[in-house]
Amino acid sequence: MAEILKAIFYGIVEGITEWLPISSTGHLILVEELLPFCGTSEGFFDMFDVVIQLGAILAVVVLFWKQIWPFALTKREREKTKNKSFIKMDIMTLWFKILVSCVPAAVIGILFDDVFDALFYNYFCVAIALIVFGVAFIIIENWNKGRSAKINSLADITYQAALLIGVFQVIAAVFPGTSRSGATIVGALLIGVSRTIAAEYTFFLAIPVMFGASLLKVVKFGFSFTALELTVLLVGTLVSFVVSLFVLRFLMGYIKKHDFKIFGWYRIALGIVVLLYFGLLA
Repeated sequence: MAEILKAIFYGIVEGITEWLPISSTGHLILVEELLPFCGTSEGFFDMFDVVIQLGAILAVVVLFWKQIWPFALTKREREKTKNKSFIKMDIMTLWFKILVSCVPAAVIGILFDDVFDALFYNYFCVAIALIVFGVAFIIIENWNKGRSAKINSLADITYQAALLIGVFQVIAAVFPGTSRSGATIVGALLIGVSRTIAAEYTFFLAIPVMFGASLLKVVKFGFSFTALELTVLLVGTLVSFVVSLFVLRFLMGYIKKHDFKIFGWYRIALGIVVLLYFGLLA
């Protein structure tokens, strides 16, 4: 029961921090220190903190289904398209752009995932990434103040812009604590994407990225879960799904009236807390 309660807490943390640009890794590394799982095999947590994100991804699929499903299955749906096609070409084009954004991180992840984990998955690197991107959010939002966004719809995102956003995503793939959503939002804001569209594109981009990352982690861990490990994984994933439903709605409403600077200040504070906590322990 104690391990299930821990899984619920992990799921709550993941559901909140996956979408707010404050780094789920930075928070989970603290939670792991305070509430480590007992009775699980070596390497389980490294797999768990990635696979649990599938619950958060499923929340995106549920909430934005009409915006991401490219096939018009019913006659009524087909009549809404200009050419009454079975395929919604605007959504299909969006997915092509998302795939372009995925390429840089996919190549880096497949080739160097273990290397980067060994080099950078530690409290110091996570804390520095939290602080650096916190500062970046504040600087970029101050720079953007009074400027008009150049890209105000998903259709306006070009393939070149999609690739540039994908390059920023690589930073998150290399440095834990950067925040995948944080890195892609920063990149999108820099090239003139509006906050709302930057957030939506980041949500959609997470779908193939996190499915791929989860599959990679499960394959490396193996499929021989104990009953406890499987229960913990399922509970954590389910809780992260439910929590993400609320967080996604909150975030989309919040950024329509506010900027991202508050998340920047929070990241800086959290980074300092991580440095002090683990530094004192050392």
